Amino acid sequence: MSHDSGHDLEKSGEKSGILANKLFWIAIGAALFIIVGFIIPVPESILKLMKEEGFGQKMIDLGIADDMWHAAWKTKLVLAMIPMAIIYFATEAMPIGLVGILMPVLAYFFHLMPTKDIGKTFAGDAPLFLLGVLAMGVTVIDVGLHKRLATWILGWTKGFALPIIVLCVSMSVIGAFISAHAMAAFMAPVMAAVYMGAVAAKSKNDIIEHDPALAKLLLLSLCFALNVGGVGSPAAGGRNVIMMGFWADYNVPMSFGRWMMYGLPLSPFLGLAVALYMMFIFRKVETKDLTPGLTAIKEETERMGAMSYKEKVSLGMMLLILLLWIFGGHGLGLGGPALLALLIPVLFKVCEWKKILDGISWDAWFMYCGALTLGALLKESGAALWLAQIFLDTMARAGITGGIGLWTGMSFFSGLVTNFMSDAGTTALLGPIAIPMGIMSGVQGEPWAIGLSTAFATSFAHFLIVGTPNNAIVYGLGVYPDTGEKMIEPMDFVKYGFVLWLISLAITWVLGFMLVFNFFGFPEGITETAKAVLQASQ
Repeated sequence: MSHDSGHDLEKSGEKSGILANKLFWIAIGAALFIIVGFIIPVPESILKLMKEEGFGQKMIDLGIADDMWHAAWKTKLVLAMIPMAIIYFATEAMPIGLVGILMPVLAYFFHLMPTKDIGKTFAGDAPLFLLGVLAMGVTVIDVGLHKRLATWILGWTKGFALPIIVLCVSMSVIGAFISAHAMAAFMAPVMAAVYMGAVAAKSKNDIIEHDPALAKLLLLSLCFALNVGGVGSPAAGGRNVIMMGFWADYNVPMSFGRWMMYGLPLSPFLGLAVALYMMFIFRKVETKDLTPGLTAIKEETERMGAMSYKEKVSLGMMLLILLLWIFGGHGLGLGGPALLALLIPVLFKVCEWKKILDGISWDAWFMYCGALTLGALLKESGAALWLAQIFLDTMARAGITGGIGLWTGMSFFSGLVTNFMSDAGTTALLGPIAIPMGIMSGVQGEPWAIGLSTAFATSFAHFLIVGTPNNAIVYGLGVYPDTGEKMIEPMDFVKYGFVLWLISLAITWVLGFMLVFNFFGFPEGITETAKAVLQASQ
């Protein structure tokens, strides 16, 4: 079959109007960095934070600041990096991988953190984990296993709406228990295969007529559904475990099952909301029937016959890595098992080393590592804590000090911050601030209620590509099978993810805070127990 690399596809990758003017956006980002970092005076509140919270003395001891004012200025410089990074990531004024490299470059040249610590954001557990996951996706596609996965998961569905709904609801529930990042790596090639089968079925004269809107619908639906599944159980991610650790520090530990009682009812509803929202946004998609694509994949899978040696090794590798993620313990981390995806295919002659290197989306990897650098700078400089204090002071002045108002405000801020730094980092930052506020409010159910509110919202990193590995993985592995071009762009997360972020929060506020919390209630005495621990520590 001959393939038209696609006049339609070429058009879909082009930006028009002001978005196409890369020099303009580079200038805007640089101007904001200079204005915030060098022209606006250092706020007294940052200087006060440096003195009272110990960030300034820490910088002085580490040799990256001369005095308190110098430390406060460097914290302001970190804050100046945020608008610049957002503009560059969203508009692709520079290649996103290059923007990722820009973050440690600024950290090095302005000495924003110790030199020995900057490189850790490119060689720590999280970067190696993402590298392994991207390599796993390359192998799965190369051996054709993604077609069998598509048949197993979606082969029984027909039409247009049903496959999308099944995809979103199933991924939101599965993502509550199995690594959503792994599912993103497994399923992104599956979505590309379903897409290719659907558009090939309606194409004429063996020339593929691409439908970019369908490609975005399938991949973003997968990504967003996996994101929202994070509320379902503690197994969904480190952020939930971190919050459980905070509760244990106040002698009010929560069990695995108890978390599921509050979180799991939200997962399928959030998944369904993703499906309905995405189908509404892409209601004018040209390809209205996925059945031909699903049927074509089923027929191709049947022609493939029994699983080949390479498929069996790839499936075994996937299961081994998944089991090690679940049961391997903290010693292995996430990166250790993921790196097996680079070793096993080569050692067992499943996929060539060069093919793996060529297939990895290095752009996505460098982008994510740069985001980790920015997140570390926000945390270590005190910039993130300063932003949190500004927000919480605003809530206090508005009279929001407890109950559903506090839960709503904290979840909003937590959901906002998690689009800029890791979900675990957001929980680790805000948990120690939010829990005492909840306890002192005296509202029944604290500190569980405020903790759940904060942790739930860290699953909604929808509107920036750097918000979660899920976004980076789907972006990196989502390519047109015939051309290798990217199926989605960083700006798509802003365009389609921001409104969904608000929808996800609204569902959590109504279904979670107003209904689920009230229906199941909270154990008596946890607020009093936690309050006694808090008072004893003061």
